[in-house]
Amino acid sequence: MTTTDTGRSSSRVRAVLIALLDVVRGGLIGLAELIPGVSGGTIALITGVYERLIASADSVVTAMKRLLFGPDRRSGFVDGMRRVDWVLVVPVLIGMAAMVLTLAGTVEAFVTENVEASRGLFFGLVAASILVPLQLVPRAHRTARARIGGVLLFLAAAAVAFLAIDFAGGSFDADPPLIAVFFAAAVAVCALVVPGVSGSFFLLAIGLYSPTLRAVDERDLGYLAVFALGALVGLVTIVRVITWLLRHHRRLTLIAMAGLMFGSLRALWPWQDLPAGEDHGIGALALPYEPVVLPIVLAVVGAAVVLGLVAVERHFARSSQRSARP
Repeated sequence: MTTTDTGRSSSRVRAVLIALLDVVRGGLIGLAELIPGVSGGTIALITGVYERLIASADSVVTAMKRLLFGPDRRSGFVDGMRRVDWVLVVPVLIGMAAMVLTLAGTVEAFVTENVEASRGLFFGLVAASILVPLQLVPRAHRTARARIGGVLLFLAAAAVAFLAIDFAGGSFDADPPLIAVFFAAAVAVCALVVPGVSGSFFLLAIGLYSPTLRAVDERDLGYLAVFALGALVGLVTIVRVITWLLRHHRRLTLIAMAGLMFGSLRALWPWQDLPAGEDHGIGALALPYEPVVLPIVLAVVGAAVVLGLVAVERHFARSSQRSARP
């Protein structure tokens, strides 16, 4: 075997290993999307594929816009799709799909059969996740006026989320209308591009978490098609809006995000008085009743998981900064 053949063989092995690693990364992102309070965007950031995935998503959106609205629809579409990092995207999507299709039924069963315990776990996950957007808030404006304005915005966003969830009350949980599924998917897809935001938590808060996981587990193609269409529309519209807000009003947007997450904890309080005939969903807040210890323990575990992820993310960020220095 010549030196050239040896080099080619080692390159193939390296490419296969990288592809397998990307499949694992996709699986971790898919697992995060199943668990309320853990952001797929955060996992993508930690595993080092966030920026490449966002660039590829932007290329797909640009290609679709050129195909629909021109100019040069065919050539513009082909050019946009060529810019997608398919070597990364395909293995990541395979890993995500495998994880979601495999574990959706298990996670859904845990949520519906262990209501207080699952709420306790998710409460801890989301409560700790509030730190993620707050840590990303730029520190440039430290005046008293800016701080007071930030606190007021945080409280206003929290109040809006609290009242909205109280109004929704998980009413979609039994038989969700497809129009609600469409718009919920459009909002939930933001979790794929905004670190710290959990799309599955949003679905849980409005009562569409269990139906969506059930649809995945049962291969309900009608439900999934509507969800996918909504996610595509959200990717083209809402995600673009959020990206613009983060670029031009980053501080206010991140503070509002954290406030919305804080107010949404109302949906995850483990102990709730549910309406007659319902065994899960959102009800009136109640004092702790049995089981008490398990939800508290799981809340602590959930918070520890998120804080661990935040610590790992900080480590990777500092390592990248050191390597970037001359």
